[in-house]
Amino acid sequence: MGFLEKLFGKSTKKNDEPVVKKDKLKIAIIQGSVRQGRNGEAVANWVYDFATKRNDDVDYEVVDLAKFDLPLLGEELTEANQVGSETAIKAWSEKIASFDGYIFVAPEYNHAIGGALKNALDFLNPEVNNKAAAFVGYGSLGGTRAHENLRLILGELQVADVRTAVTFSLISDFENMSEFKPADYHADNANLMLDQLISWTTAFKPLR
Repeated sequence: MGFLEKLFGKSTKKNDEPVVKKDKLKIAIIQGSVRQGRNGEAVANWVYDFATKRNDDVDYEVVDLAKFDLPLLGEELTEANQVGSETAIKAWSEKIASFDGYIFVAPEYNHAIGGALKNALDFLNPEVNNKAAAFVGYGSLGGTRAHENLRLILGELQVADVRTAVTFSLISDFENMSEFKPADYHADNANLMLDQLISWTTAFKPLR
């Protein structure tokens, strides 16, 4: 019984008061590599399976950058390619805008993210403002330098990135540097990363 109920001896709740149901958070797991033979597909699927088993009442979806066929930002397009490129850009924009938060699965290329992911991010701005992101990387050093590169880019896009990341080594988490066999200890980081991402995503939602 609440304070007012104790004071006045009756319930202050209206029987016809509607019950407001909160919408589920929607978080995209963005597969940020488009290379043929990429390892990112297995990593993104692992993240999806791990996240959905936690029963966080969050809707997760894998978004594969390779399926959008985005043009190079600023390139001169032929008339024949113009409509298709505009359609791809619109589809990418609308898809990314539909989420509350993001998990970027990004390998490291030359101390940074791959060019395709950078290009895709350059098409965005208001779609991601006041949202949160987390990082899952893979590479010789677990993709850590790609994460640092992403932090700079996302800061400009007004996306808050959580501290904890998951880093898979091509040497110890991939057999023959191709077959994904992650060590069990990554689960601790993945849980902490998701906890942080859900907290921040929830906190930022009212700002929008």
